[in-house]
Amino acid sequence: MKEAYGYYDVHKDFFYMPLNLDQLASFVNVADLGSFTAAADKEGVTQPAVSLQVKGLEQRLGVRLIERVGRRAQPTAAGLDLLSHARRLLQQVAAAEEAMLPHREGASGRVRIGSGGTASIHLLPRAIAAARKAMPGLEITVHIGNADDILRDLETNSLDIAVVALPASGRNFAIEPFYEEELLAVAPVGSLVPEGGPDAAFMRDRTLLLYEGGNTRRAIDAWLAAPDIRTRPAMEFGSVEAIKELVAVGLGWSILPGLALKRDLAGLVTTSSLKPKLMRRLGMVLRRDKHLTRGLREMMKCLREFKD
Repeated sequence: MKEAYGYYDVHKDFFYMPLNLDQLASFVNVADLGSFTAAADKEGVTQPAVSLQVKGLEQRLGVRLIERVGRRAQPTAAGLDLLSHARRLLQQVAAAEEAMLPHREGASGRVRIGSGGTASIHLLPRAIAAARKAMPGLEITVHIGNADDILRDLETNSLDIAVVALPASGRNFAIEPFYEEELLAVAPVGSLVPEGGPDAAFMRDRTLLLYEGGNTRRAIDAWLAAPDIRTRPAMEFGSVEAIKELVAVGLGWSILPGLALKRDLAGLVTTSSLKPKLMRRLGMVLRRDKHLTRGLREMMKCLREFKD
């Protein structure tokens, strides 16, 4: 049977009361200052209130803790034994409260992000840097994987937020699109690209190196689709960066997110819009019941403000 401030052990026929930190603090103040009145002044309460706190602690422990010697209140032998323990407990409590202060003020915290490879390399670093600039004490971790695995981890609360290519589904998810980018044809440097960009029929005739799985791949497959033809890429990879390198050495063509083609490819590959253009949207996904800490709100703000 449990009570509000303790519990009753039916086997031992004993009611246990936890130590009261306010009582301990009053006891230490009286022992240090030698006066109930001085202790009351320090705590900003009345002298009878301090007396009640010390009396309650004595009743809880079953021993006399303070005695009067002349006009001075002094700890008894039991009080002296308790004093070192009480100081240590109060110091630990103060340290615990101090550790919570940055969280209460929003100066620190933790955000666990799940993302695909492209966003984690080309989008998240800048957004994370902006969030850390606003909150230097913010701890941010990034888990990279495919969208299905990331959303499962989000569902179990192993992640705080997911950044994935849309669509994403789940009754418990809140989804916010925040970035749209073009998917581009990528070819070895010097390749002949049709004016106005390659269409699906042209691309189907190339040696294609495509990313395996995910919403981006599904969008590419839908764009390439023909009524009587099933597109079969020459090779599939789990890394956009690997595909870029293989295209650069002339092993084939690909269709890749624009974010992945912003730098480090000058003179190595040729890029072009598709005809018609193919776009994808990235979204932030959270559990609907997720508590939005200051750190998580800051991270979401920086993602919304992301620009190429």
